[in-house]
Amino acid sequence: MLRKIVDWDAVYENTGNIADGESWPERWVEPSRKFRETMAALGRARLGLAYGAGPRNRLDLFLPEGAPRGLVVFVHGGFWMHLDRSYWSHLAGGPLAHGYAVAMPEYDLCPQVRISEITAQVAAAITLAAGQVAGPIALAGHSAGGHLASRMVCAGAPLTPDVQSRIGKVVSISGIHDLRPLRRIWRADTLRLDETEVLAESPALLDPAPGTRITCWVGAGETSEFRRQSALLANLWLGLGAATEAVEEPDRHHFTVVDGLADPHHPLVRSLLDLDAGPVLAAGGQGQAALA
Repeated sequence: MLRKIVDWDAVYENTGNIADGESWPERWVEPSRKFRETMAALGRARLGLAYGAGPRNRLDLFLPEGAPRGLVVFVHGGFWMHLDRSYWSHLAGGPLAHGYAVAMPEYDLCPQVRISEITAQVAAAITLAAGQVAGPIALAGHSAGGHLASRMVCAGAPLTPDVQSRIGKVVSISGIHDLRPLRRIWRADTLRLDETEVLAESPALLDPAPGTRITCWVGAGETSEFRRQSALLANLWLGLGAATEAVEEPDRHHFTVVDGLADPHHPLVRSLLDLDAGPVLAAGGQGQAALA
């Protein structure tokens, strides 16, 4: 049966497609505030570290007990237009419990900057965090942040070879990997997407860097486009030499799909940190995975 998208805004809209969707992202504010306060009281939070000159060129770094085993960088979403690092702090809990430091940067927003400028800012934030914490680096990002995390492991990404060589795993959570469809939605003018920007900043249109290992993770309750965008990158990059995996997590929508990061035992954390009990390969699909 042929299918065609006739309402592009609808398939890239999350709040209106989720029951009580307007309650996000405010649901994250209080748990994140409490998490930051607790970590600061323990002396395990370095808040507001500057990686650039702008007021939003800041990151929070949360430290585990003892010497870190490595670094996780979580890049927030908000359609490159909204939100900041303060909404997501509690999601550091899962990796911290396994001994990893967690950096959470924020960045300038469209339309004040273009997506290509945000890419450069995220690279600068990762570089600063990598200088604070030794060991392997794992990248995670949600929605627009999933795009930005994936962008860091594209060939020619704006990272130095020594930093890029430390990236062992990327998890793009509900990531948007092909920017071309976004030129059809109401946000297009704010995002300032032209053909040059779309071609240069879409991970699905770029080659993965050598050695890339990426899991594209999405909620089974998300819109068709977010699910397609997730599967797309895993499929394309599998054919370009990367190690890839696509996971649809049952009973999760676009906002609850990140919740697993706060749980040390959740498969999302285990996948990000390459622990021994990640998602199980589903029968009948190389590189495709389903949660048991």
